[in-house]
Amino acid sequence: MSLVVDALCKRYGEQRVFENVSLELRPGEFVAIVGESGVGKSTLLNCIAGLDDWDSGTVRLDGIDIGALDDDARALLRRRRIGFVFQAFHVLPHLDAAQNVALPLMLLGTPDDARVQAMLAAVGLHGQGAKLPHQLSGGELQRVAIARALVHRPALLLADEPTGNLDPTTGARVLDALIAQTRERGAALLLVTHSDAAAARADRVLRLTSRGIG
Repeated sequence: MSLVVDALCKRYGEQRVFENVSLELRPGEFVAIVGESGVGKSTLLNCIAGLDDWDSGTVRLDGIDIGALDDDARALLRRRRIGFVFQAFHVLPHLDAAQNVALPLMLLGTPDDARVQAMLAAVGLHGQGAKLPHQLSGGELQRVAIARALVHRPALLLADEPTGNLDPTTGARVLDALIAQTRERGAALLLVTHSDAAAARADRVLRLTSRGIG
């Protein structure tokens, strides 16, 4: 998997969010993006995932120009090749932990309960699959989200402040699980964070400003 972002620019009306953003990500690499609040870090991840549009520049995943795809093709690409970990977890409250993790496989038409249970165990949630979200702590919910993002073996994992709502000890455990599971599968990890401790774990750290990245 290779990710190449070239001269990306995003505006809301006359308001520039960021411009001239270029970066490359290689298989197995962990890159952290830092920057001031409001500079567009989450928006950048959404653009890379094809969840948001941009005004100029290109995003290519394994040579595929995401900007040239329609909504259905983008959704299919995400389903097959991208995992996304959100700060707010976004687990479904009426599904138990195992069912939440199983969702990407169900959408792909490849259910695999053994894999779901293995992923829960890999993030330290062995035996917790039958619990509903309200029965889990914030750290456990974030680990459910990580297992869900990785269960379909994505080539690219995008993580938006995955430790932002957690205490330092729980955040460190969640980051351990995220890094270990990503590297074990040879996926590339792009992490947006305000945490110096999280950024220090990355292979490279890039700083996003309204005028670009570096």
